Parts: sequence; structure tokens; C-alpha cells
Amino acid sequence: MTIPLVYHASYSKLALPKKHRFPTSKYQRLQQYLLEQGLAIPQDFHQPSPIDIKVLKQTHQSDYVDGFINNTLTNKVLRRIGFPWSESLVNRTLHAVNGTVLSANLAIDHGIALHLSGGYHHAHYDFGSGFCVFNDLMIAAKQMLIKQKATKVLIIDCDVHQGDGTAALSQTQANIITCSLHCQKNFPFRKQRSHHDIEFDKHTLDDEYLSVIKQVIPYLISIHQPDLILYDAGVDIHQDDDLGYLDISTKGILARDTFILQQAKQAEIPIAAVIGGGYSRNEQALTQRHSQLFIAAKAIW
Repeated sequence: MTIPLVYHASYSKLALPKKHRFPTSKYQRLQQYLLEQGLAIPQDFHQPSPIDIKVLKQTHQSDYVDGFINNTLTNKVLRRIGFPWSESLVNRTLHAVNGTVLSANLAIDHGIALHLSGGYHHAHYDFGSGFCVFNDLMIAAKQMLIKQKATKVLIIDCDVHQGDGTAALSQTQANIITCSLHCQKNFPFRKQRSHHDIEFDKHTLDDEYLSVIKQVIPYLISIHQPDLILYDAGVDIHQDDDLGYLDISTKGILARDTFILQQAKQAEIPIAAVIGGGYSRNEQALTQRHSQLFIAAKAIW
């Protein structure tokens, strides 16, 4: 079958200062790479529309949402997000958040969908943080519950950084289960409580990391019995990542993604994956790391 992929050109259209850490070009590069390598054809791609502001306000504080849209947030609040305000940032954000909602819908219809962005797990109720404005994972999960397309959503977050915003937002949500598998000594300094927090020591290698993944994921599926999984496939666990402190190889990333996608397929649970974090000046290497998710999906479906 063809795997639905979600992408919008705005993802890489973001005006940032020259030495900014955020790898804006990686989304467009990833799309080009998937097409060049025969991992996708143009017809696989679905374009999200901008998300409805009312939907944002079902998860985030109304004043915060309006402040971001209308450029009335303070400099302190913007510094915490990590981006200067611009029209292109608003446009990108509204499309990217809805891209994860679209991916969740497509996963329910097709069994799987992959989003070439997403994973904005540091966004809290009334503020953004760590390059995350609005929490797409929580918004998508809530939308699927509201629309009665799912009754229980499991968020598996394998980004190297704890999904602190997702953890905080999920504390009042009985039907959204959060699991964050992250490096313990890394951003954010103040951790929140997910339903399940799995913490790795700095410089953890493939064998230990994958051993934990192979224990935790089947356990989560077994005890929670979700009918939708949202998977943050962050590659900032890589040994050469600029902002991560784990020592996972590219092969290790492929093994992780393959195992998690296989578990969802075997259990017949729809899975929507986002690419999450990945930071490197070497754009080609970063593209290859993110492509492991798509290679894994292609091998399984």
C-alpha cells in the first residue's frame, strides 16, 4: 500500500537569524530526499490547511493563542519559544500543527501516516518553549477524542528531550496516555510528570536503548489498549546530534522505528508519526537520520 505522507511548503519557509540553531531547511530536504530515493511519489503527499484558531483554544489559553497570532507576546515569551515573531512563523505553525491532526486522521483511515514535521512537545497551556509554539501532539489527540475517532490515545515520545508540555497538558486527560523516553540530564531542566517517564543516562548506546524500547512499548500497548498511537520519532538521540547527549547510531534509529511501527501494526492500532527533533549543521546527515522512519514504514507496510 502507499503510505500517506503529510507536508507543507511553509515548513521550511521561516526567516531566522543566520546562526540560529533551528534547522529550517530539513523539512524540504527530507521531502526531496524521499522522492529522490524512491521512498515516496508525489501522490503520497497530503497538504494540511491552517488549523482553526478555535481548535487551538481547546488546548491552549485563549490570550496566549491570540497573542501569538497578533504579535502581542512579550519579548520574554518569544525568547522562551526560541523564534523571533514573523508572519512566516505564524503561517508555518498553523500548517504544521494541523499537519499532525491530518496525520492522525489519515492513520485512522489507512493504519499509518507520517508527518514531515511535528513533535512540538515543549509547548504548554499558556506558553511556548524550545522551538515549540503549540502542542500538536496534544491537539491531535484531543481532536480524535472529540470527533469520536478514538477512545484512548497513546503518545510515545522518543525525542531526546522530555515532552514536558505534553506531560503537563495530559494530566487532566484520562484518555490521553503519555510516555516520554528521554535523556535525563538534558533540556528541559525542570521535568514534568508524564504517565510514564523512561530516563536514559548520557551516552547510552544502541543495545541498552533498544532493550528498553523492546520492553516498554509492548507493555504500554498491553496495559493501555489504545486505539490510536501518536509517535514522536525524534532523531536527536543520534550520537552526532548537536543538542542530544545519547550515543545512538543511525542503525539504532532504524531499529527503534521499525520495532515501534511493527508493534502498532501487529496490534492493529493506527499509528501517526511525526519526525520530532534533530539538530545538525550537516544537513545531508540529518536528512538520512530522519529518513529512517520512512524506510522502516516502507519495509513494514
